[in-house]
Amino acid sequence: MNFFVQSKFNHTHEVVEQPERILIVDDEPRMRSSLHQLLEGPNRDIAECGSGEDAIAVLKNNDMDLVLLDIHLPGISGLDVMEWLVNFNATTRVIMVSADANIDSAIRALRGGAVEFIRKPYDLEEMQQKVDNALLRSRLERINALMTMRLELSERMHRFLVESSPDIIYTLDTDGCFMFINGRAESLLGYSRDELVGCHFTAIVSDEDIDIARYAFTERRRDTRATTNMEVRLKCNGSHRFESRQIVVVVSAMGVYEENGDGDDSLASRFLGTYGVARDITERKKAEETISFQAMHDHLTHLPNRRLFKDRLELSMSQAKRNGRLVGVMFLDLDRFKLVNDTHGHAEGDELLVNVAHRLRNCVRGGDTLARQGGDEFTVLLPDLYRPEDAGIIAEKVLDVLKAPFLVRGQEFRATASIGIAVYPSDGDSADVLLKNADIAMYKVKATGKNNYLFFTPEMNACYHERISLENELRQAISNSEFELYYQPKVSICGDRIVGLEALIRWRHPVHGLLNPASFIDLAEESGLICDITDWVLAEACSQMARWREIGLDNLRISVNVSPSEFTHSDFLERIVCNITKFGLPTDAVEIEITENLLLHDAPGIIDKMRYLRNHGVRISIDDFGTRYSSLNYLRKFPINTIKIDQSFVRDLAAGTTVSPILHAIIGMARGFGLHLVAEGVETMFQLETLNELGCDEMQGYLFSKPIPAAEVKLMLMNSLPGFSSQWHYGTRSSTSGMAVPVGLPD
Repeated sequence: MNFFVQSKFNHTHEVVEQPERILIVDDEPRMRSSLHQLLEGPNRDIAECGSGEDAIAVLKNNDMDLVLLDIHLPGISGLDVMEWLVNFNATTRVIMVSADANIDSAIRALRGGAVEFIRKPYDLEEMQQKVDNALLRSRLERINALMTMRLELSERMHRFLVESSPDIIYTLDTDGCFMFINGRAESLLGYSRDELVGCHFTAIVSDEDIDIARYAFTERRRDTRATTNMEVRLKCNGSHRFESRQIVVVVSAMGVYEENGDGDDSLASRFLGTYGVARDITERKKAEETISFQAMHDHLTHLPNRRLFKDRLELSMSQAKRNGRLVGVMFLDLDRFKLVNDTHGHAEGDELLVNVAHRLRNCVRGGDTLARQGGDEFTVLLPDLYRPEDAGIIAEKVLDVLKAPFLVRGQEFRATASIGIAVYPSDGDSADVLLKNADIAMYKVKATGKNNYLFFTPEMNACYHERISLENELRQAISNSEFELYYQPKVSICGDRIVGLEALIRWRHPVHGLLNPASFIDLAEESGLICDITDWVLAEACSQMARWREIGLDNLRISVNVSPSEFTHSDFLERIVCNITKFGLPTDAVEIEITENLLLHDAPGIIDKMRYLRNHGVRISIDDFGTRYSSLNYLRKFPINTIKIDQSFVRDLAAGTTVSPILHAIIGMARGFGLHLVAEGVETMFQLETLNELGCDEMQGYLFSKPIPAAEVKLMLMNSLPGFSSQWHYGTRSSTSGMAVPVGLPD
């Protein structure tokens, strides 16, 4: 082994034997600990600190190979730490690990010298791979640096370093032709040394960048004004391996001059050519482009997002103002899409959205912009319109293309859409106003039957303001105590008595009179007022139940409907139990009614909260059972007491018709799982008798009573108790079994 090879081996061996030093900088101890456990291994020294100041203190006194650095730190930020590293010429590699979604921070980190930018939460394999790659590059750089120091006096050693460099190193003659280029050009570009030596530099420069590359590749200066980090695209060899590829490099170059014997560095020195280094930054550029794309596009459909859409809309409006054209904005919302998510799951819903986006993209013009606003909402920018009616033609095309069914995971789905259209300049002179008016028109379509399109009109704006006004009035209704509770009895047919009451909210509006929940509950959920309304209903229902119990009406239970959104609030369970305790009620006297689609949400969290209620004695009922996704697994896993047969199944019961197999299945499931069963919406004697024969004893509906105020409930309850009256109802009707059946209260 000659001296050169032996030296190379010794130096490399020394570097490899050194432990890999890693510094983890994060203000969250748990995050530091988890990263420490993930990355620890033989021949690795891992240090931790929780602030930028501590990180700089460690780096001042220790040579670190790699720093895993968070952007947001107490005191100075991660970006400041990186700037310190750059200013002190530290060779430490930096991987940014942050939950910061700001695109500018990511790009700034990469441009500031970070080798990678990883968003939290990160993939464990990806983190390990990127750390291993960074340490490998760091190890190679240490080897390179050490050998440069040891072998700088040897031409052979110098050539070895040049050939081992991860960068392209070259020299050009005075005409711009390659005199030397290292072997890295072959691995990066596919050209051999013999192919390039003697060729002009333009042979490898992308045609689009030749003008700017000329200043770098033929640089004559060698002072501080010499070319540094100029980005240039280089062409790869046309062979199969490198076909149609380009790489991006940063070029640093300086002039080479014949030195005078007296060391004079005057301009009289003869120019010999240019020496340069080109570093491959293709992966970094791809990372920057990916981050930029993600900032301006929807991650699911890859369509432009609302930010990019608004930018393009404002540009189109400026151009339309100059050329006198029109700009159309379509606001599109899929009809009943929430039902797809609730019934089949979010994975199927996402796939359906992707398929819808693909169809919509194919039916708009090349110059149009299709964007996803969020959820199941899309917008379409229609520039350069001659007439407003042209937007209607495209809307009809969209509705037509959605008619064919979508195949999602082996199932057919049909999607319709409601489309609102606003046109610049007649419907608004700003992007925000146009989008708002198109949205208003879309909601008008929703209210008038869906699966259609409408152009915005000023009259629609009045309806929009009415909705805003209604929301404000709803807020006032809470503070002004404008709500009332009505109660609908639940009747045991075998026991011939009232066994429970369902509390139903009404709004005594000062102008519109008594409003049922269908007219304001959805608005309450959208505006975040549902919690206050639920608290009022719980308190009023429990208070009323306590008053009835004081006069001896204690053999009853009361049920209260609860919005699925309530289960997302951490204090919801405490609020229920608190109201029951406050009014001294037995916990089993209160029943919470939930909709079936709640069971499709976060199963572990929902089960825990439902189990908490059950452990406190509160009964749980599934309302509208059978209309969603009634999995047997839900009945087995979820701690429920009662299922209510939805009135849509009861309504189908009529003389001369076959009883629905679904009804048989629901009653069989209740019996099999030992659950209480209630049928709602009973309106005829035939329905009563059929349900009773099938095994359902407890019912509610207009056959017995419509929802009535508390004062009327008291009279009904007292008349139904022994000792008060043998007739608790206002009238009876004999059934075929001879049982006395209440016929309900008059309107």
